[in-house]
Amino acid sequence: MRIAMIGSGYVGLVSGACFADFGHQVVCVDKDARKIDALKQGKMPIYEPGLAELVGNNVRQNRLAFTTGLEEPVSQADAVFIAVGTPSRRGDGHADLTYVYDAAREVARALDGFTAVITKSTVPVGTGDEVERVMRQTRADADFAVVSNPEFLREGAAIRDFKHPDRIVIGTEDERAKAVMAEIYRPLYLNRAPIMYTERRTAELIKYAANAFLATKITFINEMADLAEKVGADVQEVARGIGLDNRIGSKFLHAGPGFGGSCFPKDTLALIKTGQDYEAPLRIVETVAAVNDQRKRAMARKVLAAAGGSLRDKTVAVLGLTFKPNTDDMRDSPSIPLITALQDMGAQVRAYDPEGMEQAREVLPGNVTYADSAYACAQGADVLVIVTEWEQFRALDLEAIKAAMKAPVMVDLRNIYPPDEAAKYGFAYTGIGRAPVARNRRLPGYS
Repeated sequence: MRIAMIGSGYVGLVSGACFADFGHQVVCVDKDARKIDALKQGKMPIYEPGLAELVGNNVRQNRLAFTTGLEEPVSQADAVFIAVGTPSRRGDGHADLTYVYDAAREVARALDGFTAVITKSTVPVGTGDEVERVMRQTRADADFAVVSNPEFLREGAAIRDFKHPDRIVIGTEDERAKAVMAEIYRPLYLNRAPIMYTERRTAELIKYAANAFLATKITFINEMADLAEKVGADVQEVARGIGLDNRIGSKFLHAGPGFGGSCFPKDTLALIKTGQDYEAPLRIVETVAAVNDQRKRAMARKVLAAAGGSLRDKTVAVLGLTFKPNTDDMRDSPSIPLITALQDMGAQVRAYDPEGMEQAREVLPGNVTYADSAYACAQGADVLVIVTEWEQFRALDLEAIKAAMKAPVMVDLRNIYPPDEAAKYGFAYTGIGRAPVARNRRLPGYS
């Protein structure tokens, strides 16, 4: 199949490269000439494990190409995917669909023969109807069907998720479009990936509902973590105990500093706005969003308590800046409000992240000091805070970390280390949903 992918950001680039790896002919289109030039040189605009190799291999095999010109690839395509950004709109939190509708107009002008036009971007319910209206208004004689095909990719595991999906949701009632979509995803037949055909609006809602439900699980276990600390329980054991119930499942039950990234914060807010527009308020989702925002700010108070009640002129070493490991994505990362609050409390912040420091410099205050390793980050620090669970942080030489620090205080916001292990190395340890563990002797300068 000949595929035009409009947008070469995270979703468009990963999807386009994977479709090409299936054997389809794919052209990724983007108006950002610098991004396209970089892609032609094999330079990725994002960090995603395995993506550079996947793109490079399919470019060499002449199955994947990049261009700034939309007309030719669209006119030759059997299917056109719209995978442009849908950020939260300033002022009201609705999804900004400007890029989607602009792309729809340009696609309509370039179509030649029947084409399936697929929204891969995350869009509110009813967007497909408006895309169809915009396209027909732009060009009444165009022959096309608008399809909803939401993505369910986890950053850091996107390629595997695309090639081994839990499900493929296709929203269309057009038989010609169904045939096109079946052929596009036919290579996944051996993986027995279930394809769910449904009505377009239903497919759009499935995406938002899935993200809202997962965000709810995260927020639920975070609130259980707060209670566990108060009553002397261990939230990790609580999560394991409820996760063994197959009605609940163990995924997304890891307590931490709150969810971030490009999807959950934006999509929960957009779903809330949709509910308000249709006079069907989503009280649970509203609470999830509010609790998550409050939690991110509360993490600084946990660091403050671990430091004895004052961070004035103390150095806090922050390990991990991205919202999750195996990505360089800083969007809505819990590290942003945490570091801002620590600085407001008078702390000097030093930070290290394996992939996210370049992006962090664009969103964090300018007086953050960046280190070139976890050990350099810990040098002379009064408190060490683990924010992102990178694998590199799971097996630190705790003896070396302790020796580097001014005072061995660890705040583990991802529960990477067992409290007893941290205490064995002499750390005063604070985790999430666990009782704090003191080391054997009082730390100088701390109460």
